[in-house]
Amino acid sequence: MSKKLNYGIINLAALMVLLYIGLSNINLWLGILGKVVSVLSPFIVGFAFAYAFTPVVNWMVRKGLSKNLSVTIVILALVLVMFGMVALTLPLIYDQSKSFAKGVLEFLNNIGVKYNLNIGSFELTLNDYLDEMLKELGNFATTSTMGVLNMLLGFSSKFIVGFVGFIYFLADMGKIRKWIKEALLSINKRACEYFKCIDVEITNYLKGLLTFMIVQFFEYSILFFIVGHPNWLILGLLACLTTVIPYFGGLITNIIAIFTATVVSLPLTIATIVICLIFPQLDGYVISPKIYGKTNNVNPLITIMVVSVGGTLAGMVGIIVALPIYLLVRTTYHFFKGDLRRGIDKVKEAI
Repeated sequence: MSKKLNYGIINLAALMVLLYIGLSNINLWLGILGKVVSVLSPFIVGFAFAYAFTPVVNWMVRKGLSKNLSVTIVILALVLVMFGMVALTLPLIYDQSKSFAKGVLEFLNNIGVKYNLNIGSFELTLNDYLDEMLKELGNFATTSTMGVLNMLLGFSSKFIVGFVGFIYFLADMGKIRKWIKEALLSINKRACEYFKCIDVEITNYLKGLLTFMIVQFFEYSILFFIVGHPNWLILGLLACLTTVIPYFGGLITNIIAIFTATVVSLPLTIATIVICLIFPQLDGYVISPKIYGKTNNVNPLITIMVVSVGGTLAGMVGIIVALPIYLLVRTTYHFFKGDLRRGIDKVKEAI
């Protein structure tokens, strides 16, 4: 019997022990990870926005503006847009929220009368919920809104931290990218090339997403305003925000638009149905490919499958990040496809 130590077995045993310790305390690690993500979330969001708006700054620099002036213009433009949207749309959103709540209740009542359904208790509950929501929206100074105020205070503090982080990240993004590139080159040139591909793919996706959200907001706000839908602004905002949920987000907006139109008039319902049937096709087959370009084009069936898996595994967050993760996986596969084939051939030769 050999007295020589088998370090392979020892390393494997140590790895299994560490794995057992890690899995047996999985809830602890997940709790710690959740706290870390919660603390870092403003910086993560700020970095993501800075990353997305860096191409805009670079474009201005290429047009002859200085780096500092370009960053200042982007920041001021975002501040003006945010304050402008709040000042112009908040009162209108409040008024349309009351109209929207009334429309939903009238729709439920009409369905109950037409099909002889007893939805009285459900309607009462929904009515109480909507009344309470509108009451809190309209009266922030009362003691009943302390929870809302605390939530808004927490959100505001995170927003301020994230926005300050966004400013610093945007101003120093060139240095950050240079530092990451040098660090990767010091490790491996191949790793640097890989992350460069990831950078291009994610930049294209974020640029396309932001552009598509703006297009969706103006497109559907104007369309529903033209046909006389009383909730045109809310529907435009929903169309904008639900763009992060491929296919299903637009479907949710369309269903709400049709439901709320049925309680107004038959002509408005027909016009709304026409919009919901025609323009999503225009978005999917003309506008979206034009904005995202060929690099981010994904088969619709694959998109639906990816979103479904993301929703099953991680809920709403999974739905939102499902497509970017898929793009990362797809880019990784195409980049290392040759290496994988060579590795498989070596295994076959060894067998």
